[in-house]
Order: sequence, then C-alpha cells, then structure tokens
Amino acid sequence: MSGGGILLATHRAGRRAVFLDRDGTINREVNYLSRLEDLRLLPGVADAIRRLNEADFAVVVLTNQSAVARGYLDEEMLQRIHDEMRARLARRGAIVDAVYYCPYHPEGLAPFDRESDDRKPAKGMLHRAVRELGLRVEGSYVVGDQERDVMLAVDTPLRSVRLAPGGRTPGEGTCADHVCATLPRAVDWILARPVGDQAK
Repeated sequence: MSGGGILLATHRAGRRAVFLDRDGTINREVNYLSRLEDLRLLPGVADAIRRLNEADFAVVVLTNQSAVARGYLDEEMLQRIHDEMRARLARRGAIVDAVYYCPYHPEGLAPFDRESDDRKPAKGMLHRAVRELGLRVEGSYVVGDQERDVMLAVDTPLRSVRLAPGGRTPGEGTCADHVCATLPRAVDWILARPVGDQAK
C-alpha cells in the first residue's frame, strides 16, 4: 500500500530497534535509485546488520522515496528493489525486520503530490513501526546520513547516529548523539553502550 510497511511474519514484541535510513546508509546513493542494476550495498553493511540481529535488535528501514512521486519508478519497482536489498542481506545472514517508505512529495505527480506525516523528519513512519511491530523506543536508535534522519530522535528516548561518509562532516548544528563515517562504525558505537544507559 502507499507509504506502507513491508512486514516480515516473524517478530517479537518489546524488542529494542535500530531504525535505518536506506540510501547512503545501506546502499550507495545514486540520486533516486530506480533500477535493480543500480542497487549497490555499502561495504560492511551486511555484517553490521547481522551484528544487530545477534544483539537482539529489530532492524527497521525508514526511507523517504519521493522518486515515486517524481515519476522515476512506481511502487511495484520500489517493492522489487526492497525485496532484492533484503535478499542480498539475508544471503549474508543479515535480517531486516521491516521496511517503511514514504512515496509522497508536495511537488510530485498525482496521487503522490501532497505533504505526509510519514515524510522524514516527520515521525509518522517511526510511530507506525513502533506500533505495528510492538517495539520498545527506550534503548533504541536511529541511524542515517542526513539531518532529517536523526531528527526522528528529537523529543523521544531514541539516540541517534549521523553518518558522515568520505570524511565530510554534518556541521556543528547536528542534533545527533554521535557522528561517524559508516554503518559498521555506528554499530560499534551502539553495541558498546550499556543496555541500561537511557540518558539523553
């Protein structure tokens, strides 16, 4: 469904979660990914997600996909891309529990040409994932390469990690709790934190 989550059959309520952005976090940023052949997982991502699985975190992707609204691809192709992404990760022992996407943009094409509470930095996808998967926000994290990703953690118990690939920095104004270069480094930081440390 439009803006919907893709839920796996097996999940356990009450788990902590790591909410991941997609482009620039899991796969290479190619400016509106719309073809399977352009999907390239970033180095170390599968092992990083597998480590989160082993630590009993749910792994949930929350991704803005205005490429749908802009006409670069339809939701069927977006589903195929997400299926392929999850299949490639699974072959390396890495499980993504769910994928939520927002296809809307106010400057897009009908019927996707509108504002949406799902579009990050709005928290609609986050709230839906927590509710539908029965996740525990306390002790959970959000990771992404854009400020709108880590803004999901504002005014919540979530902690956030802003990725700064290639040595670039997000600037002093970031609201992230931690900044590092890659998802594997972010997972290092997450797994090094005491489980009971919830202070913001």
